[in-house]
Amino acid sequence: MKRKIEDNLLKWKKDVNRRPLMIYGNKQVGKTYSVLKFGEEYYKNVVYFNTENNIEIYKIFKRERTIDRIITHLSMLAAETILEEDTLIVFDNLNDAEIVNGIKVFGRNRHNYHIILITSLKENLKRFKGEEFQYRMMTNVDFEEYLIAINNAQLIDFIKTSFKNNEPMPFHSLALEYFDDYLATGGMPEAVELSINNKNHLLLNSVYDKVMDTYKKELSSLDNLIDITRSIEVLDSVPFQLQKPNKKFQYGLIKTGGRSKDYEKAINFLYNNGFVYKSHKISKVKSPLSSCKDLDNFKLYLNDTGILFSKMYLNKNKFLTDNRIKYTIIENMIAITLVNAGYNLYYYQSEGKAEVNFVVQTRIGKIIPIEIVNKNMSKAKSLTLFMNKFDIKEAVRVTEDNFSIKKGVKYIPTYALFCLSDIL
Repeated sequence: MKRKIEDNLLKWKKDVNRRPLMIYGNKQVGKTYSVLKFGEEYYKNVVYFNTENNIEIYKIFKRERTIDRIITHLSMLAAETILEEDTLIVFDNLNDAEIVNGIKVFGRNRHNYHIILITSLKENLKRFKGEEFQYRMMTNVDFEEYLIAINNAQLIDFIKTSFKNNEPMPFHSLALEYFDDYLATGGMPEAVELSINNKNHLLLNSVYDKVMDTYKKELSSLDNLIDITRSIEVLDSVPFQLQKPNKKFQYGLIKTGGRSKDYEKAINFLYNNGFVYKSHKISKVKSPLSSCKDLDNFKLYLNDTGILFSKMYLNKNKFLTDNRIKYTIIENMIAITLVNAGYNLYYYQSEGKAEVNFVVQTRIGKIIPIEIVNKNMSKAKSLTLFMNKFDIKEAVRVTEDNFSIKKGVKYIPTYALFCLSDIL
């Protein structure tokens, strides 16, 4: 499957100021596969080290301080010659700061070795940070990559052109159908491959059961057993919380008597490491938006719609015919899209309970609200009230109808969410 990161890796390989590259992102998004595939295509050989509980790797970087000696010992450990320029050296599952500190010698000194580091927990970036590395985040398969995988890449240009010109997209119904399939499948590469090669959607549940098992193993890095248990309880609670009319996260719905202080550490760990995404409530608008957020009121979203689909025990027919359910999945997809584009999440709620799903502050400071068109509501007034109250001139409505623009509001079909980065 063609992934966008492959182009980034090739640019890195050709970079005259190349330093060791650290790739980070959740488990199961295809980091290791993409790196090894890249190595096979562009290098004479690949030397791979799984650093998880690898005492031999730990000893090398604890003991050796020069590039030549480190390379000699790595070659001996791998039983393979490491060639300058022609060998890709991969260190996977990095969690040990001692090993990372040892690898930093390759970022401080000139050499011709090509090194990629892979880690999953985002909190590791704070522990591993330094100018010795270059960094690249890898996310789930997005809709563009999905269209390429199902041999419909030509739709991407049609969607981008219609988005740019606010004109109807000629293959609208087809794109909606593909996007519905994508939402139900999710962005885990294994799930996408399975969906393409085997149309039995029930088999996807086994993929996402495995993903959740992997996540729960990652949670073992928390300090104590109670926080591990509470993190799992939070993860299990999110799908139910999102199905409520009021999607605000409520501790008491995790279990009777649940309180903020009990779950704060667990939620922060899940959020800081990208297992869940947090959207804070705002009731006013000023720059920066971060100054407006209500720390006690927030929503949580899962990092993949396939996981949400599985945890909500949905089938394809229920998803396609229940507008409330579909609205929830689309809302979660918008959260994923905005986070992957580098934005913090906020939602607006007035005292009168008028709500706008998302409010984004662009890199040039512009405030843009994003609302989902809800078929269950005859006429949604929240966005109009928000724009009038805060003198907002531009907005986005996400719809299952075709592209259009009305009174400063840009209507975009659900399948065009990946285009949002062009205006944000």
